[in-house]
Amino acid sequence: MDPVEAARIATGIEPPRPRPSIGLRAAVALIVGAVIGAGIFKAPAIVASFSPSVEAMFGLWLLGGLVSLVGALCYAELATSYPNAGGDYHFLQRAYGRSVAFLFGWARFSVITTGSIALLGFVFGDYLQQVLPFPLGPPGAGPPLYAAAIIVVLTLVNMRGIRAGANTQSWLTLLEVGGLLLIVGAAAFLAEPASGPAASAATAAVAAADTPPANTAPASWGMAMVFVLLTYGGWNEAAYISAEVRDGRRNMVKALVLSVLLITSLYLLVTWACWHTLGLEGMAASDALAADVMRRALGQPGEVLIALLVAVSALTSINATMIVGARTGYAMGCDWPRLRRLGRWDGERGTPAVAMLVQGAAALLLVGLGAAFGSGFKAMVEFTAPVFWLFFLLAGLSLFVLRRREPERPRPFKVPLFPLLPLLFCASCAWMLWSSLSYVFSQTLGGLNAAWIGVAVLALGVLLLPLLRHPPASTGATHPP
Repeated sequence: MDPVEAARIATGIEPPRPRPSIGLRAAVALIVGAVIGAGIFKAPAIVASFSPSVEAMFGLWLLGGLVSLVGALCYAELATSYPNAGGDYHFLQRAYGRSVAFLFGWARFSVITTGSIALLGFVFGDYLQQVLPFPLGPPGAGPPLYAAAIIVVLTLVNMRGIRAGANTQSWLTLLEVGGLLLIVGAAAFLAEPASGPAASAATAAVAAADTPPANTAPASWGMAMVFVLLTYGGWNEAAYISAEVRDGRRNMVKALVLSVLLITSLYLLVTWACWHTLGLEGMAASDALAADVMRRALGQPGEVLIALLVAVSALTSINATMIVGARTGYAMGCDWPRLRRLGRWDGERGTPAVAMLVQGAAALLLVGLGAAFGSGFKAMVEFTAPVFWLFFLLAGLSLFVLRRREPERPRPFKVPLFPLLPLLFCASCAWMLWSSLSYVFSQTLGGLNAAWIGVAVLALGVLLLPLLRHPPASTGATHPP
């Protein structure tokens, strides 16, 4: 028997644990906010540069949505069969054991999640600084100060409870979606189509900028799909609230499917707005795609609106990442006695308060590193991508493992066309793992091959495992549901 569970039984104490308190609308807002970030303002230009035709470009975005939908169906089965605040951590633990799950939780909690929060904080700071310069500090201090400030504010908001965090997420997601629709509306009704004479001149001006025109990049479906799937990434975060969604057996499936369909529709609309305004070559040559579209439609005020929209998008992703990220730390605290403080759940507020606080503090430390090392810090976080895709692949494979190992487990939802759709999802994860490894192996950081970054993160986790295997004298946590 697990030492934590044994301690719980011995004391007869049942500590607070996650309860269903999140509605369908809040769940959709969280998933959409976790997925749609600043990437949609840059990725369409990159995808256009690798696309041989307009039809291929739209086909790639649609294909990315279909692949994401397949993955969402796989996660719908896992999340409804094993609802747990640990999400992927819990799936990996049941399929492969505590050690593999810990390595995932360690990488996620130490670098992947906290690093994402810090990087998104810098995106927020960079764009808000353009509109409202930070009034204090030396020149150049505005973005990191904004980043630190927003991390503190959102950490405090989410420590107040899931209701405060979910309400904040709903409003931020509404603003974000409204902003994307504003781009589409401006392109449709205010900007001259790319075939017009004024648009042709604007496209030529964009092509004359620093970014090379589209025809200098060879068409590559593979590279284009890498950026498409990266832009769609994040819907799997829904698994971390699976124990807290009301009527989870039905609403988890609805939340995942509705979210992916909404995201796909928005991405196709934004891509259409960019193509309608700039054309394929103009998109590929643009350094600031959304800003170019809004400048064509609204002039200088359009650039200000885009800066605010990117800042809101970063804010939405930070809040969503905080909500789901802290639940990984909580799950680890429930399973590893030496981390038991992380496993404390505030039953009154419905939040892993200690894990949320530690996550916020770690993100602040990374903001400090980012301010000190600049792009080197950004590269360090991005170079851990293979670690993420490795565990994402293992989570997909866990569906096969758990079906075979636990055939009697009630499964409120089963992936249709099994095993074809799960195999397709796992194949896409394996391909993204290979692509990210290829990219990382071609990069260096501080004179070392960037592949060592991910190895170092996992190696440090392996070194920590022996220290965690021996429980302290007493424990106070319990397994999350």
